[in-house]
Amino acid sequence: MAPTIRLPFRRTLALLASATILAQAGVSGVAFAQTTPETAAPGVAAPVPAAPTPPASTTPQQTPPVQTVVPTNGPASVADLAEGLLDAVVNISTSQNVKDDEGVGPAPRAPDGSPFQEFFNDFFNKQQGNKGPNHNVSSLGSGFVIDPAGYIVTNNHVIEGADDIEVNFANGSKLKAKLIGTDTKTDLSVLKVEPKTPLKSVKFGDSSEMRIGDWVMAIGNPFGFGGSVTVGIISGRGRNINAGPYDNFIQTDAAINKGNSGGPLFNMKGEVIGINTAIISPSGGSIGIGFSVPSELASGVVEQLRQYGETRRGWLGVRIQPVTDDIADSLGLDTAKGALVAGVIKGGPVDDGSIKAGDVILKFDGKAVNEMRDLPRVVAESTVGKEVDVVVLRDGKEQTVKVKLGRLEDSDQAASGDAAPDGVITPDPDENDDMDQPDTGDQAAPAPGTPAPDQHQQGQVSPDAAMPKNVLGLSLSLLSPETRKAFGIAESVDGVVVTEVEPGSASAEKGLKPGDVIVEVAQEFMKSPDAVAAKVKSLKQEGRRNAQLMIASANGDLRFVAVPME
Repeated sequence: MAPTIRLPFRRTLALLASATILAQAGVSGVAFAQTTPETAAPGVAAPVPAAPTPPASTTPQQTPPVQTVVPTNGPASVADLAEGLLDAVVNISTSQNVKDDEGVGPAPRAPDGSPFQEFFNDFFNKQQGNKGPNHNVSSLGSGFVIDPAGYIVTNNHVIEGADDIEVNFANGSKLKAKLIGTDTKTDLSVLKVEPKTPLKSVKFGDSSEMRIGDWVMAIGNPFGFGGSVTVGIISGRGRNINAGPYDNFIQTDAAINKGNSGGPLFNMKGEVIGINTAIISPSGGSIGIGFSVPSELASGVVEQLRQYGETRRGWLGVRIQPVTDDIADSLGLDTAKGALVAGVIKGGPVDDGSIKAGDVILKFDGKAVNEMRDLPRVVAESTVGKEVDVVVLRDGKEQTVKVKLGRLEDSDQAASGDAAPDGVITPDPDENDDMDQPDTGDQAAPAPGTPAPDQHQQGQVSPDAAMPKNVLGLSLSLLSPETRKAFGIAESVDGVVVTEVEPGSASAEKGLKPGDVIVEVAQEFMKSPDAVAAKVKSLKQEGRRNAQLMIASANGDLRFVAVPME
């Protein structure tokens, strides 16, 4: 043990301080060093009594002594709460049989001419020579029991691809687990074990009641250290970390590390209000920024996985995009809110005209849609087949329409053939967004023989017989067989084609490009370049600062763009 160095003058200072206190006590008869009474609340220092009035004989010039408070208690303990929950939190270990070459790069080699080259290469050759045709990869995570019969909740990424799942309990027992169901969109899975006796379980609480600053406790298996308890507060709510289409994470500073994934986040009542899923960490360790799936989202998903082995989400069948400040201004909205409908899926629940492209959805089933990403979540949480009221802004007025929801998984048949099977999308405020199928982008692959895009940008396309019109920095022309062929525009697309975009113009800054088709201006269908020019002029006379354009890409994907009219 390293020697402890003690400074020689500390004892002298202590003796002098003691002598000073005794001297003061001798003058006034009172020593002002106080201790916290035992009746004080944990972690709270008791108030210090006021000093008694010194006797008349006390010298007026005497300096009052310093009052000292010595706390005797720390913060309130969470030991009793943790003790009742530890048995319901489990460690989950998985193994996966993979090929040696799967995910393995070439063996490192020493630089040519290095004195260690022979030893270095011999070592790695021997290591690779000892490998068999396959090997196991193991991982660790956390979970918690929600039913004494043996139902366990964890993260999908904890058990994804596993050939074998084993659950380790706090008492040291182990049981093999069967996967009941998994949901990649929320990263949740439900497992089932067969216990001989009922298991200790925990219940979901209501995360919507939690406030920023409330105390929370995480229990899990960080770095393989099972039964680890950490405490912190809720640092934020409704966090979007682009992990999936329904991001609504709770942020906490309770320490969460590798191995905590799938473990519970408790409130101070011992209820699960979150499932620890992700952290932000440059080093791989906790820096106090962890994220949990809120119970208000997780509880419904877990119940569906238990009952059906899959999720059954509501489906509205619309393509949506954010309402920007410019779009809000062009629509007459006071603030940017809601979800702008960029298109309706053919054959979907609202293909009957109840909701139209250009509508702004403000409320869904009584729940406010403050921003675009709110809508996919509230729709998904709704019951399949349910009739709901939807408040939309259409033609400058709020209207309430009734819609009957379909099932999201059924959208695979209703969507186009190039849609991804699982329909997962990542919201991007700068692009067209689809809550039911992936965004294929604004630019479709050009048809065989179509000129290259840079040729379009140079304006080498001969317009139709009608003279092109220049509006908002755009050269516009009627759609014709020639322009359709030149830009690869589908026959299903109607409107006015953009043949050139003036560099540095407001339209160019908004991402418009040659080959785009203006379908509507301010929710009015455009048949010709003259109609576009007339509508823009009318909007300027009304005092509008932005013109809302419905733009179709070559393959028919729609988006809305608000172009400033300067």
